[in-house]
Order: sequence, then structure tokens, then C-alpha cells
Amino acid sequence: MAHTITADSDQYDSERTGFQLSASHRPDVIFAAENAADVRAAVAHAAAHNLRVAVQATGHGLATASEGGVLITTRRMNGVRVDPAAATAWIEAGTPWSKVIEAAAPHGLAPLSGAAPAVGALSYTLGGGIGLMARKHGYAADQVRAIEVVTADAELVLATPDKEPDLFWALLGGRGNFGVATGLEIALVPVKTLYGGALFFDGFDAVHAWREWVANAPEEMTSSVAVIPFPDAPFVPEPLRGRRATHIRIAYAGPPEEGERLTEQLRAYGPRLMDKVEEIPYTQSGVIHNDPTDPVASQSSHSLLRELPPQAVEAARSLTTNIVEIRQLGGALSRPPMTPNAIGNRDAAYLYGIVSRGPEVTPEHAQLEGALRPWSTGGKALNFLFAAHATEENIKKAFAPRTYDRLRDLKTTYDPADLFHHTHHIPPR
Repeated sequence: MAHTITADSDQYDSERTGFQLSASHRPDVIFAAENAADVRAAVAHAAAHNLRVAVQATGHGLATASEGGVLITTRRMNGVRVDPAAATAWIEAGTPWSKVIEAAAPHGLAPLSGAAPAVGALSYTLGGGIGLMARKHGYAADQVRAIEVVTADAELVLATPDKEPDLFWALLGGRGNFGVATGLEIALVPVKTLYGGALFFDGFDAVHAWREWVANAPEEMTSSVAVIPFPDAPFVPEPLRGRRATHIRIAYAGPPEEGERLTEQLRAYGPRLMDKVEEIPYTQSGVIHNDPTDPVASQSSHSLLRELPPQAVEAARSLTTNIVEIRQLGGALSRPPMTPNAIGNRDAAYLYGIVSRGPEVTPEHAQLEGALRPWSTGGKALNFLFAAHATEENIKKAFAPRTYDRLRDLKTTYDPADLFHHTHHIPPR
């Protein structure tokens, strides 16, 4: 029987709060699920009482905060089973990438995980998943083989490309609009190490060096750049304290000597504040981005670009109090998957984003998006939409028009009452 928590419980605040502190769910009741049966009970309760459902694992990508209704927390559902012969893993709903990485590593395998090992693997994957090996292996969603999901009628369904193919297609991109996913089977890739890490340069100009460098980067190289205003604080490494620095992230999924040769071209740009790029086991891949692990309040917005001319880079020079990030896309991300899914905007060449600290949306978000409009595809990436920017207008931009229409049709089929509303919401017709 699922453990239920209400607002008068001492556990209420800790259970409803996730990583993203810009907004939090405030449900009438929380179902702290430990297995798929608990999820079925929670969905049945919500349907019987006409309550909307929200689901939270780690809470990194909170889209729509609930007021009332049912919250299903899945953090206790964190099992992993690796099949080394098939090179696959079964992951439960609340499993963070760190557990999948650790379980796969003894077999010389790795998942298509993202920059932050603490992020929930299942929700990340259903939203697409642009990970550390994305240009070589594509979206994490493209490696999904099966999805176990509790539908709006509280039934447990296994969706595959052959069984429930419409539901399988819709979940991979449409995320939680069609049910509560309780487990995934994913393919793993034969990777033990990466040539990876971080280069730090003083100031902003090294972004231009990165832009020129990635123009000829092979698909084995997945990289990004961030310009970060570091506080003058003891927890910041001494070379970075009080500086605005360019952080170039390297993840080369190929022979380390080739990765080193390519990185030397960047090192030639000039003196580094810090240089921590070397061959590393995949279990240490979190050091590449070194994302925060403690809960934070922030706002993030982004544009998908078809090209990155020098003028686009310069659009962020004046945003000195914000974190600015550019990721190179392309490669395998631009190719259709073997099994079709709903992930959109595969034509984008770059993802250009801005992060502001604190719960409020600052004017710099609209300023940067407007400045980038000449090179924008007009699209959005679902996993990079959270808090105030996860509007239905932006969510619609994550899909091709025909895809979005089909998703609305399937939402009407699988969840006509819009039970699963508190997600990256796609409305039924």
C-alpha cells in the first residue's frame, strides 16, 4: 500500500520539494510510491476523485507546479537491472543517472546520460535527452526499447514499438501527458572512458575560439561552452574567484589520443585559468559540466539556432550577471531514429541558453531571445523548458506541427479528462 502524506504531516514539505526551488508542488495528497502498484493506486484515487496528477522524481525539470490534486513521488523507485549480453538496462521511475552509470560500468557499458548524474534518468529520457555523447549516439530517447506506464484508467501497460506503438511513440517526447511511466528498458553503448573535462579561460572572448573550433569537430566530440560570473567566495576554486570565465566542456567518445589532439587546438587559444581535460572513466563524467548538486532557484530560457555566426555569440557579451551556455547539436542528433518517436527540432545546430539565479524571470531572457531571432529555428527543446518558461506556447514549439497535432489526438485517446495535466502540458482536443 502506498504511503500517503497530507499537508498536516511533518514530511509534507520535504517530500514535495525537488531540486528546482523556483516553484514547488502543493498537492492535497502525496503518494510516496515504492512500486508500480503504488502508482496504480495513486492514479485510481485521482481518477475517482477527479483530481489532477503531478509526478516528481528528482524535480530538476519542474514544468507546472500543482495546487491541489495528487503528487506521486517516485524517488524510492530507483532500481536498475543490467543485461550485459543484450547491452540493455531496466530502470525504475525515480532512478538517477548515477545509479545507471554505476550499474553499467562493470560491464564496459554506459547509458546516454546527461551532464548531471543526479538527474532522474526516466523523465530526462522521455523528454529527449541531449547527453554527453549525443553527437555520436543521438538522443537518449532514441535508445528506448520498452516503457512500462500506468494509464489514466489505472492500468499497467507495457508499450513497445510492436505493442501499443502509438503510446510508445507519444511518450518519447510527450513525456507525462499520457500516463505515469514506471520503468524503461534502454540500450547501453560500449564505452568505458571519455577524453573529457573542462577548460577555463578568462573573460568572454574564448567563446569565439570555441565557435570556430566546433565548426570542424567530428561527431565523436560533444562539447559546449558556458560563460559564468563566479562569486568571490571560498567554495569557488581560487583561479576562478570573482572572475567572469569561459568554461569549455569536452566529451570525446573515441580514442583518447585523438581527443587530446583535438583539444590541443583549443588550448592553443591562450592561457587557461584551469585545465582539467584528460581520459576519465565514464563513472566520473559528472566532472565535465560540474553542475550543482544542491537544490537551487533559477530561471532558464533558450533558443535553438540553425547557425552560430560571430554576431550571435556577441549577443550575450553584455549579460554579465547571468550564466550563458551554448551547446553544439548536429551529428546523430540530426538523424531520425531507427524507431520513430515524437522528439522534434532535429534540424537545430546549436542550443543557446541563459540562466538567471533566483525565482524571478529577469529581462535578460527576452533580451537574448530577441537578439538571437535572426538565426533561430523557432523551435524549443522540451527538457530545457521549466518553471516560468514551460508555457503551452513554448511546449508547442518543441514539436513539428503535424507531430503536435498527433500528440493532441493521442492525448484525447489516452487521457481525455486531462488527468495528467501537471507536466509539459499538451491539451486534449
